[in-house]
Amino acid sequence: MMNIVIVGAGKLGCKVAEALVVGDYSITIVDKNDKMLRKLSRQFDLMTINDDARKISVLDNVDISHVDYLLACTDNDESNIVIASFAKKLGCRHVIARVREPEHMNQFAFIKNAMDIDHIVNPDMAITVEIYKYLAEKYTLSNGIFTSGGIAMTEFPTRRFPSLVGLGMPEINEILPNVLVAALSRNGKIIVPHGNDVIHDGDFIYMIGDRTQIQTLHEQTREEGKYTDIHKIMIIGGGKTGYYLAQKLSDFGATVKLVEKNIDRCRYLSTRLENVMVLHSDGTDIDFLEEENLDEMDAFVTATGYDEENLLLSLSAKQHGIDDVIAKVSHENYMGLVEKMGVDMVLNPLDISASNILRYIQGSKKILASFLIQGQAQIMEVVANSKMNLIGVPLKDLELPKEILFAAIRRGDKVIIPNGDTTIELNDKLTIFTLLSGLGKVEKLMKTKKN
Repeated sequence: MMNIVIVGAGKLGCKVAEALVVGDYSITIVDKNDKMLRKLSRQFDLMTINDDARKISVLDNVDISHVDYLLACTDNDESNIVIASFAKKLGCRHVIARVREPEHMNQFAFIKNAMDIDHIVNPDMAITVEIYKYLAEKYTLSNGIFTSGGIAMTEFPTRRFPSLVGLGMPEINEILPNVLVAALSRNGKIIVPHGNDVIHDGDFIYMIGDRTQIQTLHEQTREEGKYTDIHKIMIIGGGKTGYYLAQKLSDFGATVKLVEKNIDRCRYLSTRLENVMVLHSDGTDIDFLEEENLDEMDAFVTATGYDEENLLLSLSAKQHGIDDVIAKVSHENYMGLVEKMGVDMVLNPLDISASNILRYIQGSKKILASFLIQGQAQIMEVVANSKMNLIGVPLKDLELPKEILFAAIRRGDKVIIPNGDTTIELNDKLTIFTLLSGLGKVEKLMKTKKN
């Protein structure tokens, strides 16, 4: 069992703890907020310490030299850097720090090396990477080859394969043998499809299967030219996410307009973003956006600090006919609304950061590869070994949660699209799809037998 210490009982710390607590981990949370710790103790099976982790005595109290991973995710960058550094010097095997400020990220390599920090997580940079991948790479790169060997993945919108609309999973299996619908993105929300689910018009489909057939499918569904060059992008909100994204898309060669209502922030951005047009205005002023040629944009990203504003502006952008509209949304209770709005992509920085951390932690447990989908789900590749409890058990008897799907199995030179009767064998290479909420449960499935 791995020992995990999480410093900071905020949203990120709680999210990571929630995902890991059902797995093979012993978790301790350290925070100065006693009220929050009591709440967590009632919800989850974990230890809590009400104290300041910057104190050496507190780190000694958690027996830091026997801790496998420490995550420092308080709301202060400097504290996180110091805590992670202290923990590493006191013998913690791996340390992770959340760092958000651009000034710190400009010294990323120095901070890691000088402070001996193994992994740095930046929520705003993480969401920027996902948006960039969607806008700049999605339609230009073959996403087909996910794993080594004979298993591959591709993705495409229903408009590229309209005959799939209205079909259930069994019907699709008849039309496209040896491939599996691993996930659907429906108005910004990732769905794990099961037998009764059907493809809706407007869905984005992720398919996994035999490499040859997936490559053929990819050739049939890719969109030549339409999105290969993203020219004009408008970003609403000049916070950390807006800053990182504008910089990255500008370096890519796109013309970027960044709208920010705070004049001091505009001056700051103007001095640091050389090839970005920084506009001082309230992003909710549609007349202003229209004057700035909103209708001509190839993509529109809302990245203010207010979910309601981001969603409202995203809806307006879709009504103006913009092809790619992306919204940053931090509260999960808005997802039901998002489904009805037609927004192309919705990203939660919390989910993306938690997934980043979880992938780093689980990477040490022989996960060969992992691929993040829209910050909401992961596809991972694991080799079945003789110590795993799932060896020799039919999938239907594993009682898999709905958020987990065994998408494909590589057995020697053979690719298997599994069903309920499929049994996992020794050295099988398993391709597993899971929502973020299922990561800890995947860990539990991978749990080894006790001697």
